Amino acid sequence: MTATYVIEGREVTCLDRFWQVIGEAVNGPGGYFGANLDAFADCLSGGYGTPDDGDFIIEWRDHEASRRALGYDETVRSLDERLVRAHPSNRAAIEAERDRAAAGEGPTVFDRIVEIIEERAPGRLLLD
Repeated sequence: MTATYVIEGREVTCLDRFWQVIGEAVNGPGGYFGANLDAFADCLSGGYGTPDDGDFIIEWRDHEASRRALGYDETVRSLDERLVRAHPSNRAAIEAERDRAAAGEGPTVFDRIVEIIEERAPGRLLLD
């Protein structure tokens, strides 16, 4: 039977809140399903919480509210956080990505999340 994981778009007010919402959708209250983009991609590839048979759908209700919340401002904020922890060899690339986002260019955090879902779980995202 197909598991349906529902993301209520209006509950996603920032990236940290997205991790809580998706974690609870997949694994119940306080659940984990990634806390950064790499971990999220791993979880979608059969990691912690996904059905063993891979039979699931992610239904993202009112995704436009999430798209706004996870837009360029949130992308800049999250890249600033990454810069603090980044290895010196990665800082220039992160800074360039941050500068593009600050200029309203390039993918947003929302775009990246959707891209990861489409790459790791093709055909399993339903945007309402």
